Amino acid sequence: MRFDLSDLRLFLHIVEAQSITAGAERACLALASASARIKTLEDALGTPLLERHRRGVRPTPAGRALEHHARGMLYRLELLVGDLGRYAQGLRGRVRLLANTAALTEYLPDPLGAFLLEQPHLDVVLEERPSHAIAEALLRQQADLGILAAERAPEGLESRPFREDRLVCIVTRGDPRFADRRRVRFSELLEQAFVGLTGDNALQQHLTRKAAQAGGRLNLRVRLAGFEPVCRLVGQGVGIGIVPETAARRWRSIGVRRLRLDEPWALRQLRLCAPSFDALSPHARALADHLAPTREG
Repeated sequence: MRFDLSDLRLFLHIVEAQSITAGAERACLALASASARIKTLEDALGTPLLERHRRGVRPTPAGRALEHHARGMLYRLELLVGDLGRYAQGLRGRVRLLANTAALTEYLPDPLGAFLLEQPHLDVVLEERPSHAIAEALLRQQADLGILAAERAPEGLESRPFREDRLVCIVTRGDPRFADRRRVRFSELLEQAFVGLTGDNALQQHLTRKAAQAGGRLNLRVRLAGFEPVCRLVGQGVGIGIVPETAARRWRSIGVRRLRLDEPWALRQLRLCAPSFDALSPHARALADHLAPTREG
């Protein structure tokens, strides 16, 4: 029996997204084409691979077995591409990298851009996820590398320090409510109107969980895609916001003032993680060494 690698990648996209529609989008396929490919795969194997339910799909026991072996096959293919890359100039490699919001927007673009310029035959599939979801994906071998916020390496993963990230509260300059304040507790802010990020944004999900842990919820007047528009609306007085300090410094000229967020979780260590750095494909290992050359311990 022959397997089409693109079909295997499509199947993994669907399993990860728990949706045929979302999986098709990740694979850049029309829904009808993706559904037909999965049906052909099921017919060839003689067993259903996905169970349909109200919120999407999940793999059957046979689907779980296919997921396990497909990940191994595609990983070994990446190793093959890495080993032959020195000889076959036209053969492209791929590294899948997950990152939380702060890493993706504030710290990753410059070093990643420099790496890609040095590696013209390598592609990086970059996706934003919350830190806890990145750890889960790495443990399930759904990505090669991940940058997440954690004091230490999550259980089952190895890590290297990447950057230090501080979250701050931003208010409009001259706001009388905070005129004499230099720092503020997160619980004090829950009654204020917020300018937030979109619901699928990893940092926004993190702040929503912190609000729930504090016994409240965020009063979001508007959700925006990106730190610049958040800072602009805060500068206009629409509400307050929470962003990385690097973003607050970058956009201070548009009328925002930053307050120290007096919470232990506001100062975060961003870590580059992998199940095992030594077991990475050559391309993934090269990216890891470029982004975070310092090993811990």
